[in-house]
Amino acid sequence: MVEPKADSKSTAVMGTYNRFPLSLVKGRGCWVWDDQNRRHLDAVAGIATCTLGHSDRVLRRALTRQLRTLQHVSNLYQIPEQEQLAQWLVANSCADSVFFCNSGAEANEAAIKLARKHGHQRRGIDRPVIITASASFHGRTLAAVSATGQPRYHQGFEPMVEGFEFFPYNDGDAFEQLLMQLEHNGPKVAAVLIEPLQGEGGVNPGDPAVMQRIRKLCSERDILLIFDEVQVGMGRTGTLWGYQQLGVTPDALTLAKGLGGGHVIGALLVSEHADVFEPGDHASTFGGNPFACRAGLTVASELQRRDLLKNVQMRGQQLQDGLNHLVERYPDHLAGCRGWGLLQGLVLRDTCGYSAADVVKAALEEQLLLVPAGAAVVRMVPPLVIGPREIQSLLTRLDRALQHLM
Repeated sequence: MVEPKADSKSTAVMGTYNRFPLSLVKGRGCWVWDDQNRRHLDAVAGIATCTLGHSDRVLRRALTRQLRTLQHVSNLYQIPEQEQLAQWLVANSCADSVFFCNSGAEANEAAIKLARKHGHQRRGIDRPVIITASASFHGRTLAAVSATGQPRYHQGFEPMVEGFEFFPYNDGDAFEQLLMQLEHNGPKVAAVLIEPLQGEGGVNPGDPAVMQRIRKLCSERDILLIFDEVQVGMGRTGTLWGYQQLGVTPDALTLAKGLGGGHVIGALLVSEHADVFEPGDHASTFGGNPFACRAGLTVASELQRRDLLKNVQMRGQQLQDGLNHLVERYPDHLAGCRGWGLLQGLVLRDTCGYSAADVVKAALEEQLLLVPAGAAVVRMVPPLVIGPREIQSLLTRLDRALQHLM
């Protein structure tokens, strides 16, 4: 038996994270407790992941029953829970079929492969290009990070995977100019991969007019429009899918985070006309196993049973109103707020003298968990079950944190 190191602060975990000085040991609903038994209001939710909050009774019971039945068999065999979840996703979205994996990055990797094969088969492109947006975030695997329009994530990992071109988010003229330039001498663009709302890039909602223009241009050229809904999907914006906020129907979309309510699952949803995958083209050992799909099925059922979309709309409006009040109260420090539903960002002024990370640290002192979205945006993504009193507590604690920095 290997003995642990005497220094409790040392760790065998690789140092890839700049962690906050907080060790969380249990949770219930929108609250978590640290190892000193202090209670914190969680407006991070595992980074937009714990849809039903922590230790949800219904989810806990469902997963306990599943563990007593079957947890993993691999995709060599039919998986009833996987088929049930796929049927629910298809029935409640624009898609016709689903590929299951384990994360948002994996879902986007699957989408990139789908786009490339579509480009080869349907458009006769030798070296397909995928257009993505500046300030985007699509994951940390090599192809997904290559698709990410933030150079800081590329540094140290060059060369990036080829075949990605970028345009400024919400700039329809720039998109069309890039598309025409790339297509000037014949088909070259296989797909557009874009977030309906940029989360990591600063909580930037998509412009419906721009997204509809992109949809039209893609449809005219048989270019796939793929929405990265890893952060916004499964009700976080107040609609089930982010594309519903924009009046645009994509050819495919990627999911993860909120789909499993804190458990590991990702998915690529594809319309029939865009599905070019055949047996052997893509696979995942763990993807869509019975345990993960039971989590997804329970989240899906509870979204509907508890009418959580309505709660997201109401609590999202309450949160946005409260943030706007803070902006009015501190106009020299705060530039505004933006977002959809329970994905809200508080934007700091360049001249305020502190960063989003500083606000997050100050909020920790108030036992409030927040997360940055870039250097100047504080992101709030609480569980979708959050109530009005908890939203008010969030705003009160945030107000006190801001006062500490002024």
